Amino acid sequence: MDLKAYFENHEGKGILATSDDTGRVDLALFSRPHVMDSETVAFIMADRLTHHNLTLNAGAAYIFMEKGEGYKGVRLFLTKVREEQDTDLLYSLRSKKYPSEKEEGKTRFLVFFRVEKVLPLIGAGEDE
Repeated sequence: MDLKAYFENHEGKGILATSDDTGRVDLALFSRPHVMDSETVAFIMADRLTHHNLTLNAGAAYIFMEKGEGYKGVRLFLTKVREEQDTDLLYSLRSKKYPSEKEEGKTRFLVFFRVEKVLPLIGAGEDE
């Protein structure tokens, strides 16, 4: 699946799931990922529970539900590969909705993930 084209052409809501090193799960609303290449996506995040969990456990899952009728979307199974803190790249990727400058006193992370698997929102995909 061409994730870059998919996320450029679909609106909706996303949830990123992470867990700590004991398996305690957290869910958080996130916008569409930044598609860096065919195998890598990134999310901008604050220094909160989701980011903390990713320092303990590199595994994550992202579910994206398309806007509109029915249940359409994708599930991404992810592994954190690296992160950057308050970099120029991070601020260049920020949505037009937010200022591109660093917000005073607010640390931001650009967290990169390898996409391990992509499945539709419902069902197991082609292997059903």
